[in-house]
Amino acid sequence: MDNNKYFSLNKLFNAQKTHPLLHVNPTDNALRVDAEKSLITVFQYDENSVEEFKLDNIGDCVKYKAADKNIWINVEGLRREDVRAICRDFNIHLLIEEDILSVGQRPKTDLFEDFVFCLLYMLSYSHDNDLLDKEQISLILGKNFVLTFQEEPDRDAFGKVRAKLKNLRNKQLQQYGCDFLYYALIDAIVDDYFIAMDVFGEKIELAEEQLVKASSKVSMSYLLFLRKELLLLRRSIYPARDAISSINKNENDLFSKKTLRYLKDIYDHILQATEMVENYREGMANLQDLHLNQANLKMNESMKIMAIVTCLLAPAAVIGGVFGMNFSQIPFLHDHYGFYFSVAVMLLIPLWMVYIFKKKGWF
Repeated sequence: MDNNKYFSLNKLFNAQKTHPLLHVNPTDNALRVDAEKSLITVFQYDENSVEEFKLDNIGDCVKYKAADKNIWINVEGLRREDVRAICRDFNIHLLIEEDILSVGQRPKTDLFEDFVFCLLYMLSYSHDNDLLDKEQISLILGKNFVLTFQEEPDRDAFGKVRAKLKNLRNKQLQQYGCDFLYYALIDAIVDDYFIAMDVFGEKIELAEEQLVKASSKVSMSYLLFLRKELLLLRRSIYPARDAISSINKNENDLFSKKTLRYLKDIYDHILQATEMVENYREGMANLQDLHLNQANLKMNESMKIMAIVTCLLAPAAVIGGVFGMNFSQIPFLHDHYGFYFSVAVMLLIPLWMVYIFKKKGWF
């Protein structure tokens, strides 16, 4: 659909814009627009020291490959030439390069003899427009190195991991090697799922509270907007469960037994996240049913009032019609009190009808 037409429809129905969920072709790398800039950060560390380097040229990364220490290279902002260069320098398969540059790729894990590739989505809520944002994260674990690729340079997806790595008082990351760092990075992504889902859960609860109020202004367009956000959550979290499960079941020598125990803990977390998504899915279905039931109830109330008014006006219409006939002989036609008598009857009959309706509990 044309973007201008999409925006006009949003304005017409007062709907909020979400990320495109349909018409995405992950095999078409032409959809990837190169970032204006790339931020390249290299961490070189061992049990006793941690060094951080900011690089301007992607080609400078290869000199750290030959070092005896563990290295973590993080690229923020994807550019085709940079991704191809670093994948070539670290002997990363061409298919993995295509997955890194893809748009809308399904979360996945690929196991090779020399490295492990994992693609996940980082989920967060934007502070500017309160929309759910997703960022594609690619992680590669090799012998003594970890490569991570982030789509946008403006988000700090791994800030907590960097802080732990720089903290020499807590040497857990430094002691256990690159496989444990790989676990910590995946764990940071999964932890952010719960933060995003907590915000989404608050939105559902607020919408439910508004719906049960008599003066509710929650529209169906807003419920559909929440449904699209839920679909985005589901598409990001459900495949991530399979991706992390594949890492748990691998027999690659890159992972120590100690790290595999921690990976099982991540799998437990992702299972809990999928259960929460299912709960939200049921909650959204209940919200839509509640909205439709309330709309039907309001319509029934309106029809009920209109029917009562019609019934109350029926005697007056009948009496007025009788006295409006063009006959020469009509009762009370020439009587001095005839008009007052007919008006009194028109008022008394509806009042009597209101009494009967009330007695029967019709309103």
